[in-house]
Amino acid sequence: MSEYQYCEFLALDQPLTAEQRAELRTTWSRAKITATRFVSENEWDDLGGNPREMLERYFDAYLYLASWGTREVMFRLPRGVLDPETAGRYLGTETSSLIETGSHAILSLSIDPEETDNYWDEPDGQLAVMVQVRSELAAGDLRLLYLAWLLALESDEVEFEETEPPVPAGLGNLSAGLQAIVDFLQIDENLIAAAAGSAPAASDRTAAELWEAASGLRDAKVKDM
Repeated sequence: MSEYQYCEFLALDQPLTAEQRAELRTTWSRAKITATRFVSENEWDDLGGNPREMLERYFDAYLYLASWGTREVMFRLPRGVLDPETAGRYLGTETSSLIETGSHAILSLSIDPEETDNYWDEPDGQLAVMVQVRSELAAGDLRLLYLAWLLALESDEVEFEETEPPVPAGLGNLSAGLQAIVDFLQIDENLIAAAAGSAPAASDRTAAELWEAASGLRDAKVKDM
C-alpha cells in the first residue's frame, strides 16, 4: 500500500493576496490554492513546508492526516484570546500545546499512534467544521482545552497521579466543531462521558480515577452488547 498524506490550511480572518498565493505556488506546484484554502495530497514524497510557519504567515487553521496514523490539527488565535495561565492547566505536552508567536498563539493537537489499521475517512471538508471552535475559545469556552488534556492522557503524557483540571460546562453536549475534532483525533468517548458526569468546577480527582471511571463505562457497554 502506498503512503498517503493530506494537509489543508484555511485563511479565515483575512484572505490571501495574489502575491501570497504566488509565493506558495513556487513551493507547492501541485497544491490547490485559493484565497481562503490550501490543499495538498501526496502519495510519493514528503509534503514539504513547516505548518507552524505557514500558520504564522498565511493561515488560521490546519489539518494533517497520514496513512501511517499521524493526525494533527492547529488553530491560530490572536494573542490574548487565551490566558496563558489558564491554558497551561490543560496544555503543555507533545500531544497538546500552545505556542506563542509575535502577535498570535498557535494551539496544536496531534496523535502519532504506534499501531494503525490503515483505514481513514476522506478528510476533505472536516476542517471547515472544526474551525468554529476558534470562536468558541474566543467566547471563553474551554471545552477544547479539556479535550486536549484528555488527548494527552490517552497518549500517556499525563501522570496518573496528576489532578484533573477543571471540567468545563457542556462537555456532555459537544458542538459540531468539537465533535469533529473528537472524531478526527479519536479521543475516547468513554473518557469524555466520565468527565462530563462531574460538576463543572475544580476537582480533586486524579487522572487515574478518571481513567477508572471511563473503564467502568466501557465495561458496562460491553456487558450490554
